[in-house]
Amino acid sequence: MDKSIVLLLIVICQVVFSAVHETPVRPNIISREEWGAKPPKSSLRNLAVDPPPYIIIHHSASNGCTTRAICQAKVRNFQNYHMNEKGWEDIGYNFLIGEDGNVYEGRGWGKHGAHSVAYNSKSIGICIIGNFVDRNLSPAAIKAVKSLISYGVTIGKIDDNYTLLGHRQTASTICPGDSLYRLIQTWPNWSSNV
Repeated sequence: MDKSIVLLLIVICQVVFSAVHETPVRPNIISREEWGAKPPKSSLRNLAVDPPPYIIIHHSASNGCTTRAICQAKVRNFQNYHMNEKGWEDIGYNFLIGEDGNVYEGRGWGKHGAHSVAYNSKSIGICIIGNFVDRNLSPAAIKAVKSLISYGVTIGKIDDNYTLLGHRQTASTICPGDSLYRLIQTWPNWSSNV
């Protein structure tokens, strides 16, 4: 067989294989070490259901952040508040999203959260830093949240048939704010059924 035909067949096989086995694009996840996390008070429990079938969206109900330095400081403050004031083992969320477009690792993948009592053992809690009662999310934050969810599904850390909920659907709260809640209702896998 002609070398050029063999080479062409190899290239075609690589293209087909790549299309079928797409490598996920990892969002820019700022690790706990990078944002200056304290260690948890004790070992964190693993999720009871893993991969989790739920994603719970929150907002921090605080001022937002648009730079990595300010977002990191806010995440440290959340961790201090959750551990010192609430008495929790660690920051409550699995991940936090800044309007700088970065994802900040909270408890991370596979860990039991402290963000929505009835769902902590079977969900990933994602908190967008800011108050979204009457303010829209930045495009960078929207992209980061969607990217994190897609990445989690692709690597098997979120059930591929997950249900997306706003925190208010799981507890008596206005979280994640009216604007953000309206937005997530347009996203894939959001459900009005709880």
